[in-house]
Amino acid sequence: MSGEERLRYGAAACQVDFGNPADRSGIKAHVDRMLGMIDSAVGGYAPFLPVKLVVFPEFAHAAPVYTTARELLDKLALPIPNEHTERYAAKAKEHGIWIQTGTFLESDEKYPGVVFNATCLIGPEGLLTRYRKVNPWIPWEVHASPHDLPDYREEMFPVADTPIGKLGVAICYDWLFPEALRQLTANGAEVLIRVSAYMDPWGATAPMDWWTVVNRCRAIENVAYVVASNQAASLAHYPPFSWPGGSMIVDFDGRILAQADPGPGEKIVVAPVDVGALRHERAVRRGHQNLAHLRTGCYPVYRQELYPGGRGEDRQKLSIEGNDEAIAAAKGKLGY
Repeated sequence: MSGEERLRYGAAACQVDFGNPADRSGIKAHVDRMLGMIDSAVGGYAPFLPVKLVVFPEFAHAAPVYTTARELLDKLALPIPNEHTERYAAKAKEHGIWIQTGTFLESDEKYPGVVFNATCLIGPEGLLTRYRKVNPWIPWEVHASPHDLPDYREEMFPVADTPIGKLGVAICYDWLFPEALRQLTANGAEVLIRVSAYMDPWGATAPMDWWTVVNRCRAIENVAYVVASNQAASLAHYPPFSWPGGSMIVDFDGRILAQADPGPGEKIVVAPVDVGALRHERAVRRGHQNLAHLRTGCYPVYRQELYPGGRGEDRQKLSIEGNDEAIAAAKGKLGY
């Protein structure tokens, strides 16, 4: 690729259908299969366009099947980096690609007693960014948000400047908060990556179809590509929900470039990402240039805190009961 006008490549949105492991010993088999899927995506589409970005869904390694952070830490959580991220790094180097991993349940000795839901961007040179879900699906998810921790000083919305463009990621429920994707874009992101486990009935089909609506809307309002991988486990594998897949790639005008047929099961969809065209559009547009038209001073709602931050100082508040209390406090501020 010589020059921005040539910065065009294939992105692969991969979805999986695994049984959930009861403990961390079961994660290796999932990684084995996903490494094979990477080979399929890169090799299978080589006659058509070079696949340079491969994305996997939320809970690809393990789902939070336990109701307390303590159980998740004891049975499923891992530090990052780990043996699995090292295998992804070797695969990225082998093919000269960038991999957005499915999520890990992550432990970090800097934050004892806390578990994060985290995804890694890994390139040929190794681990580039680690994103921790800022908006867990409360009340059910008891992972910590960085917002919960009063001593959290790391970048909440990291963006990696890579040879295939500036890449930023957010996880599943984050995408129902336009502010999260706006901040990634403000931090420079050109390709917004969605690592998700979006269940029925909010999935990829009418009458609700939140998955497709939100992916297209975030692409339009941020003038960005969206590469979105969704969980496709059957009800038997990840109860109590069924998971509809429908993984997709969307361009910066909201066009769906490729989408997996809705329904459970492994699938890979590939479409072109043209970063040169994106940069051109951002530079020349005066109309529908939402980034430049943003009137940030108009929104007093952002001058107050609704959902309370810093709750992780007392680890007992990071529980289903504690989440319910925090939701009630935020609703009270809104007058509900």
